[in-house]
This record gives sequence, structure tokens and C-alpha cells, in this order.
Amino acid sequence: MKHTSFNRKSQFLIALLVTAVVLITLALQTQERTHVFMTGAAVENITPETGSFIAGHTKNRRFTGIHDSLYVKAIVWTDTKNSTTLLTFDCIGLLYPALLEIRKEVAKRIPSPQYNPENIVISSTHTHSGTDVVGIWGANELSSGVDSAYMKKLVLAAADAVEKAWKKKQPSTVHYAEYSFGNDWVYNISDSTVLDRALTVLQFKDAQGNSIATLTNFACHPTIMDGANNQVSADYVGGMYQYLDKIYGGTNFFLQGSIGGWVQPEYEPKNFETAGKRGLQLGMAVENALKKQQKIDAPAVTFKSNSLKLPVSNKGFKLLAAAGVIKRSITDSVTTEMAWFTLGTAQFITHPGESTPVHSLQSKQYLKTKGPKFVLGLSQDALGYILTPDFFEPDSRLKHKEYLTSMSIDKEAGNLIIKAVAEITQ
Repeated sequence: MKHTSFNRKSQFLIALLVTAVVLITLALQTQERTHVFMTGAAVENITPETGSFIAGHTKNRRFTGIHDSLYVKAIVWTDTKNSTTLLTFDCIGLLYPALLEIRKEVAKRIPSPQYNPENIVISSTHTHSGTDVVGIWGANELSSGVDSAYMKKLVLAAADAVEKAWKKKQPSTVHYAEYSFGNDWVYNISDSTVLDRALTVLQFKDAQGNSIATLTNFACHPTIMDGANNQVSADYVGGMYQYLDKIYGGTNFFLQGSIGGWVQPEYEPKNFETAGKRGLQLGMAVENALKKQQKIDAPAVTFKSNSLKLPVSNKGFKLLAAAGVIKRSITDSVTTEMAWFTLGTAQFITHPGESTPVHSLQSKQYLKTKGPKFVLGLSQDALGYILTPDFFEPDSRLKHKEYLTSMSIDKEAGNLIIKAVAEITQ
């Protein structure tokens, strides 16, 4: 009798163990199928000190005060297999070497293979009331406006934000919305017939439905205060931050779109009241868009980036690099990078400079998705204006073409970038 009781007990324990193994296996398989999705976000202050050179408008301008703070914001999202990190900076445009430095610093902090620093994307809001991070707005033509100590601070702040976002990641859901915005104040002043007025939003929510982060992709120069102000400011983007911080909480991102050819505010009073008003209106447009938000189910993560060489025929860029005003290698070509990444049905493509609305609309043709499409200008790099070939034609009637082409590396850069978009999205 004891022997029989022992066998029955053993059989029961074995059956219980088998059941547990089966349940764990099924749970893991379900987790794998549904792509358990996690998000983390963080923010660090990168406000420059007074006395530093102001980027944009003219050379040799220095900050005399601070109107509102500037930030680097990080969001990390990951499924069971892959992750993507997106950083936005309130600055005129970070160059590719800064991205490489940020990746090196983050690699020291987050162990692999848990995290891949090559999947970091940087994007700049392009405020003209931030410090010079390129070099061309120093005291004179042969003097760099970049403060090396500030750049080190910026890289470390970016790495801090990524590390914190990674540690804060939590189960989340993703929602998107699409809207049209800016009809009464955003213009393409070189060619009024072409604009991309899309306002595209992603919102990440925690298990309680609270916002972890909201991403807003919209194309417009933050230049309401350009040349009219010597105070640090994110321009109208700061007004958007303020409104969305109040409405949703979480971390709120502005992702600049295709603003080349001078897509910017026009016929506006150049004061902080106007900047605040337009930022408030942008924030309210995001809120209105999210009233009709749609959920992205099973948001699997993919990421792909390609290095590419673009031709440089503009002698000015070569001379500035040779003189150390722009601190990177620029010869007859320049090395840069583009990234294509997806989050479920949401797709993102980066442009390494100020591409035109034409390039934005062309790129979206290659983002074959029923979900939202994000074109991120001034991302991974800031190679000046990326223009269509007609800007370079002698009989072109496009306005301001002389200045715009003088700040473009090459006539073919735009075509080559679209070719790269076609290749990377295959």
C-alpha cells in the first residue's frame, strides 16, 4: 500500500511538473507572438550658458539671457527581439560625428547584447535660438562658434537620457493620429505650390493609460524669434512642450520634418508672444488629433541604417572643414547615415539635412504602410539644404535660390537621398 501511494504521489508530481513546463512554454510562445512591448523616456537639460554663440541668422551673436530651457529627450522602445532609441535635441542641427560620440558613450553604460547602440537615431528641432553646434556662426568666417566643453556636456546629457529611458522602460501600448496643420502661418517661401502639412503623432501609454511619451512630427522652421532675440529659446516648440506637458504629462517630443526651401513662419510678429501662441496652437492640434487616435496592435520593432557618401561640389563646405570651422572630414564627398525603422504599422525615414517638401512627399511613397508615416529632417546629420535640381538651374524662378544653393553641398544630394530611401526601405 505504501508503495502504491508513493507511485501515485510521484505520478502526480511529474504531471504537475509537466503541466508547469507546458504552461511556461505556452506563455513564452504567446509573449513571442504578441511582441511584449516596452517603452521608456527621459529628458535632460542642455540649456547653454549666456555668452555662447547663437546659431542662425548672422555670425558673432551671443546670448544675453535665457527665455526658456532647451532639452535632449530620449525614448527607447523594444519588443522581445529589437529596440530603437530616438533622441531629439533643441538645437539647430547636430552633425554625424556627434551621433558617433553618443553611441560610444551609451555603449559604455548599457551592456550588449541587451542593447544595440547602433540603433540610436538623433533628430534636431532646428531652433535658431540655440547655441552653435555646427561652427559657422562664430566671431568671423574662419572662427568656429562651437564650444567644445558644451559639446561634451551635450553628449553626456544624451547618454544620461538614454540610460535613464532604458532603465525606466515598462509595458506599454502605442497609439497614432494624423492631422493637417499650419495653413494660416506656415509657408514654403521658395515655392508656395509645394508643402507637406501633415501632423503625425505617436503616443505611448503605460498599463494605466497614462502617457509615457508623445511624438509629434511636423515641418516648420522654429524661426519666429530668429534675429530678433538674443535669449535662449526653443521658439514655438517650447510653447508646444509647455501645453502638452500640462495636458498629457510624460515626455513630449518635437520631430522636425522637411523644411528645406525655407518652410517657415511668415508675416508673423517676431516676439515671444507669437512664438508661444503658435506653439500653443500646435499643442492643441496634437490634442485634437489624438481624440481620434488608433491603436497599433502587436507593435513589432525593426531597424535598418545605411552609411552613404554624398558628393560635395560646394567649395565653401570644403574650406570650412579644412580650416576646422566645421569639425569633420569634408572633401569631394562626405560620409553620412540614413535610417529606416518601423514600429508595427508606423514607419520612419531620416533625411540628413534640411530636405524640401518634395523630398518628404517622395519618401512617403516608399513607406508602404497603412499606418502613420514619419519623415525626420535634420536626423543623423545636418548637411545644410538638400534641394531639388531645379534650384540650381540658371533660369529657375524659385525664390532665394542663390542663398539656398550656397548652403547646399551638391546639386545631386537630394536625388541620391531619395535613391537611398528606395534602397533602404526594400
